[in-house]
Amino acid sequence: MTQRRPDAIFVVADGLTTMNRKQFIDFAAAQRIPAMYETSPYIRDGGLMSYGPSPEESFHRAAAYLDRIFKGAKPDDLPAEYPARYYLTVNLKTATALGLAIPPTLLIRADDVIR
Repeated sequence: MTQRRPDAIFVVADGLTTMNRKQFIDFAAAQRIPAMYETSPYIRDGGLMSYGPSPEESFHRAAAYLDRIFKGAKPDDLPAEYPARYYLTVNLKTATALGLAIPPTLLIRADDVIR
């Protein structure tokens, strides 16, 4: 990415990226690449913005599924569920450091704005 710099990046949350999120955030900042992430912990650590389901809600849904399975439900019989809501978090400090102006219309829609 340093040789063929992208206009922006989107980092999907998984075990590898979550464990190394500080390195992803620092790299994006050092290269001045706007980066969007899937969950808000990245933004609290200095990332630009995130849009995705709440990890806590996902864990609660997974626990409810496990509860049903432990009580005898067959996994094949359980319906697929999708997040009911996605959350937008914006870090204005990071936007300023990158020289980006976040449109007011986006800030109004944000669930959390870090100033």
